[in-house]
Amino acid sequence: MSELTLRDLPDAVLSALRRRAARRGRSLEDEARAIVEAAVRVEESPALGSLLIDVGRDLRLTDEEVALLHQRDRSLPREVAFE
Repeated sequence: MSELTLRDLPDAVLSALRRRAARRGRSLEDEARAIVEAAVRVEESPALGSLLIDVGRDLRLTDEEVALLHQRDRSLPREVAFE
């Protein structure tokens, strides 16, 4: 694996990074790595399905709630009148 060194990081930024790492139960190095990895992933434009899976995971949907999402109106579309 490669290494990365950050020089001249402002003290306030380093302190904030330490606090963030502590809140997440990570080391400073692990937190910095997670931030960099997340930034790169965003640039890779993930598929919509992957984003929806992440949203569901973050919301901690139950199996019943997921089943409701799979239900949909299968009737044919109706013509819309704008009068």
